Amino acid sequence: MIRTTVLVANRGEAAVRIIRACRRLGLSPATVFAGRDRHSPHVRMADQAVALQGQAVRETYLDVEQVVAAARAVGARLVHPGYGFLAENAALREACDREGLVLVGPTADQMRRLGAKLPARLLARRLGIPVVEGSQGETATVQEALRAASDVGFPVLLKASAGGGGRGMRRVDRPEDLPAAFEAAQREAMAAFGCPSLFLERYVESSRHVEVQVVGDGRGRVLSLGERFCSVQRRHQKMIEEAPAPNLDPGLRVTMEAWARRLAESQQYLGAGTVEFLVGPDGRACFLEMNTRLQVEHPVTEAIFGVDLVAAQLQIALGGDLPWEPGDLAPRGHAIECRVCAEDPYRGFVGSPGTLFRYRPPRGPFLRVDDGVEEGSEMLPDYDSLIAKVITWDRNREEALLRMEQALEEFEIGGVRHNLPSLLHVLRSVPFRDGDYGTDLLTRIGPLPATEFFHSEEVAAAAAARALLERAPDSRKAPGDSEVSKGPSPWRQATWPSWSRGGFR
Repeated sequence: MIRTTVLVANRGEAAVRIIRACRRLGLSPATVFAGRDRHSPHVRMADQAVALQGQAVRETYLDVEQVVAAARAVGARLVHPGYGFLAENAALREACDREGLVLVGPTADQMRRLGAKLPARLLARRLGIPVVEGSQGETATVQEALRAASDVGFPVLLKASAGGGGRGMRRVDRPEDLPAAFEAAQREAMAAFGCPSLFLERYVESSRHVEVQVVGDGRGRVLSLGERFCSVQRRHQKMIEEAPAPNLDPGLRVTMEAWARRLAESQQYLGAGTVEFLVGPDGRACFLEMNTRLQVEHPVTEAIFGVDLVAAQLQIALGGDLPWEPGDLAPRGHAIECRVCAEDPYRGFVGSPGTLFRYRPPRGPFLRVDDGVEEGSEMLPDYDSLIAKVITWDRNREEALLRMEQALEEFEIGGVRHNLPSLLHVLRSVPFRDGDYGTDLLTRIGPLPATEFFHSEEVAAAAAARALLERAPDSRKAPGDSEVSKGPSPWRQATWPSWSRGGFR
């Protein structure tokens, strides 16, 4: 029996997640890789793998022609772009259409009308959905951005028109700071998305970031699967997400889901997408943008609804109907996701590339770890710093939170700096525990307390020395002395700060 082949046009955690869904559906996963990704887990997990020629991201994972050529080489019928890279690239969809390939995602027109931020804002206005105040179109020059900012009022947010994940985004508080921020945002947008286009929005202070998951069959039928709360952010990038949103007005929840469906239904949306909203301090919600792809934080929705969103994407792309009826979609319990990243929370979350010579993810009931690394994997500076996503579920928010704390305490990482201390700092803060927080949470709770820490090389030496001592015969040991190692592991004691309920240890 010949199995349908799916080319997974991504890397790391996203590629592993999709490959596993392919296996579950009896599909044959193939993938691509660039340079130093040759020995990555996603390459070994796939049935076939194609090398991408080039060095920079734009020459490899962002190269539409190479991805399509790889799909032809492996005999793929479907191409799944995952999230990031080409996931919202209309040119990839059009190239797949020309080659008779099926892209797992919406049509090129839907990407341009909904995934591109400016057309989506205009469409939302026409549908009677309130939007965040901002420029009417692209701000192509610093002068245009200054004029738009004077109309909106400072502070403002410069945003990449084709962007996502906080890339190409800059907050500007004063007119004199705008030129430098504009140039920096353009450079970052071009590097990340191959498009320097920017627009401008009013920055909503102390807002709450709420997003609604939608799935459409491409024929006008759209289902919504509740909301996710994504307000724990640093540099406009999400750190912690949860579902359902705590302390959200039930009426507003219903309204935002209705708006999300209305937007997607207006374009007969195909596949999975996310409609994002900002809820201001006054309790009013405004449309922010739509992501015409799967979101990194999709596991919390899967956890409370008991669904597989990636499998649903693949089934719909193969010509199937929506895999659920509205009556099937009843949320249960509470789920939290923490993004564990190779970055230094004591130095402004700067990236920390290196080799993971220690990697021990937590395990336990109602606990899921999505990753694409292993011991020996390299965290490369050219790519996202995500190491793993930790997802916990329980019958209520308090229990899910306790389960997450335990999981993060057990996580052991060596070789790179990581944000585990910062995640626990947030989880244990009073505003987070009360569910009373917005995008300014990190400012409210303050920085991590100062502490001493050891560099990864020192940790490696300490662990190696301890292992040698434990293996060496000890002539001084008295008969009957226990063979059990006493004291905490050097990976918990002399490492990049490890937390206990009472603080560092």
